[in-house]
Amino acid sequence: MTYLLPPLNALRAFEAAARHLSFKQAAHELHVTAGAISQQVRLLEERLGVQLFERRTRQVVLTSAGETYLAQVRKAFRRLAEATAELKPEGVTSLLHIGLHASFALDGLRARLAQFRRAEPQLAIRISQPAGLHELLEGKVDVVITDRMQRYPGYKCEPLENGFLIAPLGTADCPEIEALRSCLLGDAGPARSATPRAALVVGRPSPARRPSKPFFSA
Repeated sequence: MTYLLPPLNALRAFEAAARHLSFKQAAHELHVTAGAISQQVRLLEERLGVQLFERRTRQVVLTSAGETYLAQVRKAFRRLAEATAELKPEGVTSLLHIGLHASFALDGLRARLAQFRRAEPQLAIRISQPAGLHELLEGKVDVVITDRMQRYPGYKCEPLENGFLIAPLGTADCPEIEALRSCLLGDAGPARSATPRAALVVGRPSPARRPSKPFFSA
């Protein structure tokens, strides 16, 4: 069976732009120009025959059709991510890069993170401090833990016992971040395999890894 699907590049551009409500921020995330994002979204709208965004001065807003489509696109991306994760050979380690705000005390997290490492032995953890929304936007960390509530378009901020967990809306519900959230709230489950325990690395955020070529071009 052949599926009539829009180009993946256009869907990624749409999802990122909808999450940030900004073509510029979406372009920054995907390492392309704002013009490339705008073009991909426009091509997607033409292909679908509906307007997904309302263009305003220095702002874009999702239309009702855009909101409906975004929910389904996110579900599809999540299913693709889960299917990809299931193909990973046993024992292969993934990396979750956690950023801590400069004023957040790491000592208060050590016991929880040790518990998380026992519950998720296939998942390596890297800790970077200081880190904040800038590092999250740059892709240098996957999540940020801070001691203060921060709101930013396209990101989810959730309360913990002693702080807040911030993650991009597109990945906030992925299994790795869900497991971290549960652990930090005191609900980590038992270890799922006998894979060697992952290492905990503490340091400054490393430069964002940019692809040698853009994910798509204008």
